[in-house]
Amino acid sequence: MKIYYSELFAQKAAAQNEKVKRILKKKLKLLIDNPRHPSLRVKKIKGQKHIFEASITMSIRITWQYYNDGILLRNLGEHDKALGKP
Repeated sequence: MKIYYSELFAQKAAAQNEKVKRILKKKLKLLIDNPRHPSLRVKKIKGQKHIFEASITMSIRITWQYYNDGILLRNLGEHDKALGKP
């Protein structure tokens, strides 16, 4: 499965500290291997037809959707901020 990412996601990922970047890398591997892995706590975002959220840490979320032959990473940030603009 391929990973695509929005410019917004790339900017927000680059701005994270090294600890969060390491965790993000591990969680993205899980997402590629098994989007339903329990530690990701994946769920569909209410009011959005094809956009999902996944937990990176207890306070940081990513939003994503299936795209072509992979996953498009859309947003990254604190729970309410990332989900407010998925």
